[in-house]
Amino acid sequence: MTTKAFEALACPLDGEPLYRESSSWRCANGHNFDVARQGYVHLLPVQKKRSKDPGDSKEMVAARQRFLGAGYYQPIAEAVSAAVLKDVSEGSHLDCLDAGCGEGYYLRQLASAAGGRVSLAVLGLDISKWAVLAAARKDRAPSWVVGSNANLPVQPASLDRVLCMFGFPVYAEFARGLKPGGKLIQVDAGQDHLRELREIIYPQVRAESKKVDEVPEGFRRVETQDLRFTLHLEGAEPIADLLAMTPHLYRASAEGRARAAQLDSISLTVDVCLQTFERYAPAG
Repeated sequence: MTTKAFEALACPLDGEPLYRESSSWRCANGHNFDVARQGYVHLLPVQKKRSKDPGDSKEMVAARQRFLGAGYYQPIAEAVSAAVLKDVSEGSHLDCLDAGCGEGYYLRQLASAAGGRVSLAVLGLDISKWAVLAAARKDRAPSWVVGSNANLPVQPASLDRVLCMFGFPVYAEFARGLKPGGKLIQVDAGQDHLRELREIIYPQVRAESKKVDEVPEGFRRVETQDLRFTLHLEGAEPIADLLAMTPHLYRASAEGRARAAQLDSISLTVDVCLQTFERYAPAG
């Protein structure tokens, strides 16, 4: 497995390239960002935070670690890794960003799928310091950054691949960071995703999909793959973990959460759409 840290970072305050000096990153204008002892760097300026502790909580991150670590979403991880590595020849190098990396599950799966065939320079970015901390503790090889998709701390045209897994895409920033010909791999929930759980926690379930229909500006659609399978959860803990790692935990009423807490097993539909978009070179 050949995985190393992505180093084409940019200062979140002025966009200047960052350079590693011992245990910190610095830009030419004197801005300094210390590397935490766990190996990650905080590149989310306080003035750009919407709350004191944005993103997933420590409890949500722990739930996601347990759930994903049990392999329930392995088919999604395999499909994403295949999309990232498609048509990449042996011996190639890819600079990859997971924009909303959580605790790093999909990047670890990608590194495993690449093996020694493709070298990866990897950056995992999340607005939650708890998620980035968990990711850095699990694997020190990639770069792990607390940051925002709205202001990616990467140098222009420095990325071959961007992953956006059930996240909050900022296409202008993705387009800026990707090299011409680079690809965005985006996964969104389909209209039946976790429908059985939603029918329990909500009084009414809306049949809506988060699938991206319009091609984002600066991209062309390369491929669309609908991935659908049945997931059986046995025991209260994985059901609680799944609920805790989704927005449904906060959207559901107290009565809905109580109904979910009474479950000891459930069969669920996993329905997601994986789309690949290519960054095309701007005219002129």
